Amino acid sequence: MTLSLQTVGEHNTAKSCWVIINNKVYDVTEFLNEHPGGSAIILKYAGRDATLAYEPIHPKNALDKHLSPSKHLGPVDVDSAKVLTEAKQQRKRTKDELRVEEAIKLRPPLQRILSLADMENVARHVLSHKALSYYSSASDDEITYDENARGFTRFFFNARVMEPVSHCDPSTTILGHKSSIPVFVSGAALAKLGHPDGEINITKGCAAGNIIQMVSSNASLSAEEIASAAAPSQTLFFQLYKHKDDVIAEKRVRNVENLGYKAIFLTVDAIVPSSRERDIRSPWVLEEQETGPQWHTDGEGTADTSDVFGTAGALIVNDDRDMTWEKTIPWLRRVSKLPIVVKGIQCVEDAVLAAEAGVDGILISNHGGRQLEYSMPSFEVLYKLRKQRPDIFDKVEVYIDGGARRGTDVVKALCLGARAVGMGRPFLYAQSAYGEAGVTKIISILEREILTAMRLIGASTIKDLKPEMVERIDWQLVVRAKL
Repeated sequence: MTLSLQTVGEHNTAKSCWVIINNKVYDVTEFLNEHPGGSAIILKYAGRDATLAYEPIHPKNALDKHLSPSKHLGPVDVDSAKVLTEAKQQRKRTKDELRVEEAIKLRPPLQRILSLADMENVARHVLSHKALSYYSSASDDEITYDENARGFTRFFFNARVMEPVSHCDPSTTILGHKSSIPVFVSGAALAKLGHPDGEINITKGCAAGNIIQMVSSNASLSAEEIASAAAPSQTLFFQLYKHKDDVIAEKRVRNVENLGYKAIFLTVDAIVPSSRERDIRSPWVLEEQETGPQWHTDGEGTADTSDVFGTAGALIVNDDRDMTWEKTIPWLRRVSKLPIVVKGIQCVEDAVLAAEAGVDGILISNHGGRQLEYSMPSFEVLYKLRKQRPDIFDKVEVYIDGGARRGTDVVKALCLGARAVGMGRPFLYAQSAYGEAGVTKIISILEREILTAMRLIGASTIKDLKPEMVERIDWQLVVRAKL
């Protein structure tokens, strides 16, 4: 059965809501109240083509997972498909889209990218306003985001000299899996917002650079698509946002295990959506670019009716808010044989509880400053753990993410006992700016910076990095402004 645009257009209310995705019609009426982002965003496209809004933030198999076959109503007819194609070709591009097109033409040669900051600068120009707002945003006043980076600046090296370092090896293992450098991709969602190939850019770049990718539960490509793009010997980890329904959560865990993912990073610091105001404001900015400013009018209600979820905040509204050490870790052990890492440790006390719960690793993280504002900077938590409970480093592998942007940051973390450092935003920026080539570029930059730092502090292998090689300073650091 084929359907006309006229027929689809008649189903444009909450009582009967149909949408078109890639020339196929779906009845999403019963799904409206189940949609994590609420019904309003779907009703905006009721009876119409929603492809442009849907594709950048949903895996291809999302409709198959969430809608029964009976709700897949069939394709539009030939005439309707032609109309949709012509409408897409004739669609007036927004001012932001035109800006992005010009910015892409003006990207500097990749060889001129010397640092992760250079890569981020290019990305900030070529990303759409929506994508940049999502990637760069952090919670509330973004203080934790800033302090994550500043945390690394409070530590200086006690370099050793006259050590043989002509042969220097920065390679390591993470949960027994080899990595060319002690860096991995930390879970970050919605890579397709920045580039049409999305997470696959990161997957292929990691294969070329021989580092490990942690795939987000909320990736814009499915776990299946990403696994299919991986090299035969490539290691993938999975970042699990545990659903409140254990049956749904178990199905997801078993699926990624069957797909060949090698570890589960259970995310525990994002049980409720935070207020990422830069991301929330993004639609208003884009609207005013096209139509001009909007002003208050007398008679407006005072109730807070704005969409406070932003681009992806709604993706975690069904997460389990009642996880415990006593219940959740044993449950995960029962449903999977994979190593378990707890992602989102923010204090020494929870690091100890995680080790006592028998997990394989902990990732010290405050979600890149995107969740709890005034969460302690990750590097400070690592330092406190080294000072207060050094025994924990012998019981579990310890990782850290949030704020690291240089090879020196990575080496400092390893001196204090971290096995590896995770980075999320840098890989989103790199693949947005230059695709797969951008990912391999920043891996090579990090390798060069790590090797340089190791040699200059007198370490020829990762095992040579010791706590006494770094020292916390108590003076105010003055950072020279860059021209």
